[in-house]
Amino acid sequence: MPRLLADPPSRAVTIAGHALSSLAILFLLFDGLIKLPPLDVVTTTLAELGYPAGIERGLGLMILICTLLYAVPRTAPLGAILLTALFGGAIATHLRIGSPVFSHLLFGVYLGLLVWGGLWLRDPRLRALLPFRHATSSPQGASS
Repeated sequence: MPRLLADPPSRAVTIAGHALSSLAILFLLFDGLIKLPPLDVVTTTLAELGYPAGIERGLGLMILICTLLYAVPRTAPLGAILLTALFGGAIATHLRIGSPVFSHLLFGVYLGLLVWGGLWLRDPRLRALLPFRHATSSPQGASS
């Protein structure tokens, strides 16, 4: 029978997970917060990407809410899923306008790896759900 819980993480793994998650959270807080005041750099950039004027605040609030959900351990998986949806939208936008691949188009992928990698390292429930190694053979004395 497969194990339902992963082995407890080492302290180093947990610290690495919190470090990666903190990097993602800090970046996303910055990204969400700069969209709240009417900054010319934000409105100009969003216009160049094909978005209508006035979308900045709503987008900023959405980023902040998803980031806060990700930052709270109890709601972190939901936050990660919602952030992944936002990253998918950013990737689609950059694909549509023909942005450079590694610096712009794949940036959402990089952020997604940071968000999910940090969560995987710090959350044993996620490691149990998505193990990266095969389960060991059945325990000694148990039949298959």
